Amino acid sequence: MDLDSDDENRIDEDYYAFLNVSKEAASDEISNAYRRLSRLYHPDKHFEPEQKKKAEALFNKTKRAYEILSDPHQRAIYDSLGIRGLETEGWEIVQRTKTPAEIRAEYEQLAQERADRRMQQSTNPRGTVTVNINATDCFNPYYDELDYDELDLGGPGLFPNIEVSGMNFSQSVEFPLTQRDTCTLSGQLQTSNGTGVGGVNLGWRRLFSHKGWIETEVGAGNGPTLSVKGFRTLSKRFFWNGGTILQFAPTGIRPGIMSTLAMQIDKYSVGYFSYRGGMQSLLSTSVVRDTEFGHYNFSLQFGLPHSYASLSYAKKMLKQELKLRIAFKIGTFGGLIEYGAEKKVSKHSNLSASVVVGMPTGVKLKIRLTRANQVYTFPVHLCEEIMPAPIFYATVVPLVVYIVVKKAIVEPFLKEKQQRKIEKQRENNRTRLVEKRREAEAAIDLMRATYSRIKNEEETKKGLIILKAVYGKTVEASTEIDEVESETIDVTVPLQCLVRDSKLVLHEQSKSQLPGFFDPCVGEDKWLHIQYKFHSSDYVVTINDNESLRIPKPSHRSNVT
Repeated sequence: MDLDSDDENRIDEDYYAFLNVSKEAASDEISNAYRRLSRLYHPDKHFEPEQKKKAEALFNKTKRAYEILSDPHQRAIYDSLGIRGLETEGWEIVQRTKTPAEIRAEYEQLAQERADRRMQQSTNPRGTVTVNINATDCFNPYYDELDYDELDLGGPGLFPNIEVSGMNFSQSVEFPLTQRDTCTLSGQLQTSNGTGVGGVNLGWRRLFSHKGWIETEVGAGNGPTLSVKGFRTLSKRFFWNGGTILQFAPTGIRPGIMSTLAMQIDKYSVGYFSYRGGMQSLLSTSVVRDTEFGHYNFSLQFGLPHSYASLSYAKKMLKQELKLRIAFKIGTFGGLIEYGAEKKVSKHSNLSASVVVGMPTGVKLKIRLTRANQVYTFPVHLCEEIMPAPIFYATVVPLVVYIVVKKAIVEPFLKEKQQRKIEKQRENNRTRLVEKRREAEAAIDLMRATYSRIKNEEETKKGLIILKAVYGKTVEASTEIDEVESETIDVTVPLQCLVRDSKLVLHEQSKSQLPGFFDPCVGEDKWLHIQYKFHSSDYVVTINDNESLRIPKPSHRSNVT
């Protein structure tokens, strides 16, 4: 769902982490965690006025966490919307007879409708810019010796002739009229070798249901046009889209028709069968398979002026936010092979580069930048023949330029941007951070007696003893505990208090919400470093903030004797 920037920077309570249970925890696990913390923080167990005051605050927080997570109705709201959902007025009138799944679905639907309304308030602009560059003079210089002699130009120039051979611009904006009606205004402009054409289109789309829509469009440019398009879901596995177009030319009316039938083959695969009739008739079929780790596409086309077969594969490297792609295409026009990569360079931007080698096209380099709904493409024609030099430079130069720009410009910029975001987050949560620090210090103070008891019990049976634990920024496994940076906190006491039967279990969530913890470096990566003893042997482990942990574990055993 869309959140305001202030909400994104807000530190919210994580009651699952506070109770040290997973988000899938059953009711008995939540009850056990509540009873454990209640015994620790109950005000009647503390007699000094200052400690009793601290205990009351933490006991109330423990009680609040239990009330929310033990109530399926409130838990469903909390899971979907967090504390803000519980603080919003009106949830109390929602039917309590609904299941948690129904509540989640209802709130997600409300959030989606709100996001849709916000989107409809904007014009949702979309655009593409294509600049065709002819750089064949770099590898295939052409000159007429006779012309140079007659004009006394002294032969070819020192620098190759690189020119823009063509450009293509298109832009569209949407104007939502009602929840079901949208008006679209679009335009195109294309130039090539000094000549150009353009056009403007005005369309209206009516959404009948989630199963279908119809669109009417009129255009002007290379003669007036009128088209009607539609989409319809036929069943769970089949859907159809198609339409007809009429172009009014001086020689008469040119009709055209297009139709596509698609079938969901399985969870990841869709098959398409298309027909287009008119000036350039064609019949095509394709199968597209899109999984978490790869994208496959096989196509066959028969028609005028060309028929071809194509096969492409893209490997998705999710951790690196990278796609590697290779494609083959062969037909009546000749054949080609294309290989390249696409990298996500920011939250809304993707950069891709690919090399096309074929007959009779030669060698081309395609560079594309996608920024939100704007696409900028730069096809560079390097050579009309297949030669090793242009293939080498087309492959290596973009990679070298990307690395240099990334290291010299992009990374410093993103680092500065991230630092500004962290500073803003800290400023917005300054008061909240002070409260969380005091709460953590109060919790540790109240844990002292429990810490001593659990530690003595574990020492007696040579069980799990937390020797030292720190939490915060840049804590490496090889770093000496006494030399860690100042943006860390000592969490030895709270971790020892979480030990049960010589075992410590931490779940896959931020550790900053655990009792006795707080966030010492808001907005930055955090680590938890633990040195512990088990059966008189020393162990050491370092995990990142959201990583789960179970100790003791043989692989944590220290080599230091």
